[in-house]
Formats: sequence, C-alpha cells, structure tokens
Amino acid sequence: MAGVLGGFVPIWVLTAIGFVAARTGVLGDRAESVLGRFAFYLAMPAVLFTTLLDSDPGALANRGVLAFVIATFVVGAIGLLLHAKVFRRELPDRALAAVAGAYVNSGNLGIPVAVGVLGDSSFLAAVLLFQPVVLMPAVLAAVEVGSGRRGGTARTLLTLPVRNPIILASLLGVALSAVGRRPPQLVMDPIEALGSAGVPTALVVLGMSLNAMRAPDREARAGVCAVVGLKLLLHPVVTFLACLALGVTGPLRLAAVLCAALPTAQNVYVLAAQYRPDARLPRDVVLVSTALSMVTLSVVAVLLQ
Repeated sequence: MAGVLGGFVPIWVLTAIGFVAARTGVLGDRAESVLGRFAFYLAMPAVLFTTLLDSDPGALANRGVLAFVIATFVVGAIGLLLHAKVFRRELPDRALAAVAGAYVNSGNLGIPVAVGVLGDSSFLAAVLLFQPVVLMPAVLAAVEVGSGRRGGTARTLLTLPVRNPIILASLLGVALSAVGRRPPQLVMDPIEALGSAGVPTALVVLGMSLNAMRAPDREARAGVCAVVGLKLLLHPVVTFLACLALGVTGPLRLAAVLCAALPTAQNVYVLAAQYRPDARLPRDVVLVSTALSMVTLSVVAVLLQ
C-alpha cells in the first residue's frame, strides 16, 4: 500500500503549509482570496485543459466506467434529497453538498493510488473526462440558477460554458483531443507551467481556510458526517452493486470501486469558495474524507484484490 500512502503525503504537507502561512500572516490578509481566485480562474483550468487534451474520449466506453457513472449520479441524487428534506438547504448549497459526496480526487491522489494498487491509471483517464465535462457543469448550473445570477435560467445555462473558465477549458481540451489536434509546444509550455501550480495552490488555499476554522455546531457536524458517509461508504457500495448488475468483474471492478472510495477533491472547495459566502461544509468534507479515506481505500483494495 505504499502507493496509497504516497498519494496522501503531498496533500497533508501542502495543506499544512497553507495553514502555517495563514497563521503567521506571511502572505498578507487577502492571500486566501487572491490565491483562491488564481486557482479557480487560471491554474485549475490549465490543469484540466492539459489533462483532457491528452485523454481518449473512447476511454468512457466500458462497463466499469458506466457502473461508476451510475453510482455517482445515484449518490449525488441522494445528497440533493438529503440536504433538501433533512437539512433544508437552498439549491446552491444542496448542489455543492451533493457534488462533495460524489466528486472524487482523481488527479493528485487517484493516479498515485491507481498506479500503486492497480499498476495502471487508465481508468482514471475516463473519470478525468467524466467529472469536469459532465458532472461539474451540472453542479455549476444548479449553483448559478439557485443563486439567481445573470438573469433568467435559460440565459444562465446557455452562457455558463463561456463564463466559467473550468468548463470552457475542459470542453476545449476534449474537443481538441477528439479531432486529434494539439496546440504548438510554444503555446503549451506556459499553459503547462500554469497548470503545474493548480493542485498545489488549491491545497495551500484549503490549508489557509483552516486558520479561521471554528468548532462546528451540531447541525454542521451532522452535515459533514452525512456527506463524508456518502463519499466514503455509499459511493463505493453503490458502485460495487452497479458492477454486479452490469457483470463487471476482476481488475475493472476493483478499479471502479477503488475510484469511488477516493475522497472528495479539493476542487469542490475551490468552487464553493467562489460562489458561496459560507464554504465550510465542502472544506470540512475534503479534510475529513481525505483523512478517513486511507482506511476505506485499504479496505477496498484488500477485499477486492
């Protein structure tokens, strides 16, 4: 399980660096806001563009990926209902809670885990296509419509790909990959350099947010526990059941369930911080699910291998 542990080390270290930086004030009072906007508008779009540019759209065409996709939508729908009926949240907060329970850390943690446990990261390529191209636009649409942005619902949805850099970069990367075209290396070099700052910046911002962290009240703790339960328990279980229903076995089933057992991606917190004044729930879910996923990933690997 050295591959699993290795995937966690940079997350812990960079988050701790962000916390210390905020605690000491070395970057100034507005550093968290500025770095958060840098990650959302520049660095993370560059990460997604370069990743999806080298991806294969045909990687989505297997039953293991289908099982993961079905489970993701099932868990997301349960999260929406839970935060509507039990926690009585508004639509934007329901959408963010739902995606926090279903959006996996497929990049900086998923790839090391896949290589360490499976010896192959090809399944993650499909997830890297599905999440930003299908799942993220749906969540952003719900957040923007629920927030009453930009006028009417139709206009909000139609202009979302143009206004949101994450969706725009993802669609552009997939489009160029599908037609087999790649920008000149002279263009790619600065994009790749910018993208290399994406994940570290997101983790540093996550750590900085901990400086203002206060003990959550009972309702907040219940919300975090519910979403973490969706992510680390229900998501892999539903994926396993979907694999059984679709006849997926062997390494492909292990890859699908292991991917579903990954913690919530820090992208969810970066997204929430840009759209909502209170992003504590996504932040806490990222932290708690990352800490506990060492256990769930190990259990999945042992049981299914």
